[in-house]
Amino acid sequence: MTQPNPPSSLSSPWSFAHSQNFAGARVLCLGDVMLDRFVHGRIERISPEAPIPIMTIQKETAMLGGAGNVARNVVALGGHASLVAVVGDDDAGREITRLMAQSERLGTALVTVAGRVTTVKTRFVAGTHHMLRADRETVAQIDATTAARVFNAFRAELEDCDVVVLSNYAKGVLTDQVLAGVIEAARRAGKKILADPKRTKFERYRGIDILKPNAHELADATGMPTDTDEQVVAAARKAIAQAQVGALLVTRSERGMSLIEASGRVTHAPTWAREVYDVSGAGDTVIATLAASLALGADLAEAVKLANAAAGVVVGKIGTSVVYAEELNAAMQESSMHQVESKILSLPRALDEIAQWRNKGNRIGFTNGCFDLLHPGHISLLGQARGACERLVVGLNTDQ
Repeated sequence: MTQPNPPSSLSSPWSFAHSQNFAGARVLCLGDVMLDRFVHGRIERISPEAPIPIMTIQKETAMLGGAGNVARNVVALGGHASLVAVVGDDDAGREITRLMAQSERLGTALVTVAGRVTTVKTRFVAGTHHMLRADRETVAQIDATTAARVFNAFRAELEDCDVVVLSNYAKGVLTDQVLAGVIEAARRAGKKILADPKRTKFERYRGIDILKPNAHELADATGMPTDTDEQVVAAARKAIAQAQVGALLVTRSERGMSLIEASGRVTHAPTWAREVYDVSGAGDTVIATLAASLALGADLAEAVKLANAAAGVVVGKIGTSVVYAEELNAAMQESSMHQVESKILSLPRALDEIAQWRNKGNRIGFTNGCFDLLHPGHISLLGQARGACERLVVGLNTDQ
């Protein structure tokens, strides 16, 4: 039976997320970790040596990518995440270790392998436009000894989690041996298992609760078209029967996402995105939000609504970004009377928002005051400050 959710239900406030903020969510992530580098600059001329643009580099940033991005999204929402992954004994592997140590809510069980190249994706960005991506990586499957180390690390973290996420970027960590072992261990422990596949053999994930392919991956795996709602549902049902999984969550780019459950229930969630700047890591945000929601006991259909809203938020940012709980709450409440609350930001989210504005080339202003009583002088100050910039940060002074 098809039971599509009415579009209006997607914009209603979800008190569960608003009251909990994911503080009790515990998610174990296993998969391919990578380092995402972003080189930002401006382009003003073409090279005289070849018909290519010359970029003047202005700044460089680095952040956790792949399975690491799933973990950092869980942490940004307010939950706790543990990451089991493989890195090389190289500078990139050490930088990943350093980045993970920056959050006390992010646990790590990295397996270091001598001679293996840690995956690094370097993106060159001018304004809001991606100009080039350069990858350095090893994609060979890990050997049996390393697989045993990965499994042991996973099993040591399993008891302290509610949900397991398998993040497969086809970099060689989630071998058949590893997948079979961790799925069996997680099922025996009674944990929910979610997987983001990058291979067409969905049968490798047999027995998990939710598989999250995109529409292209689903088409490749089933040999069926996935252009319309009906085609996606038909292909998903074939995949569910073949792989024997509990549900498929199919991400469909500008068409939103579709949840097809083994029970027969179908939920289509249209896209939330208002403006799209960068889709890098959006799939990681989706599965992280889904996992964190399920870890707190959310109904699957409600968790999908929240994950869909998170995707709409994150694609409006530049780079491999995360979504904060307050952003998500604001997105869920955007049609309600609480819009003003969405402009009151914590310091981490404010810094993230300002960085996004700066990447988009906005002029950013700052002013502050007590504003206990709003008088004409305040109005004049705020008006002049706003007139001098495109984005204005207003600091509210306390008695201290």
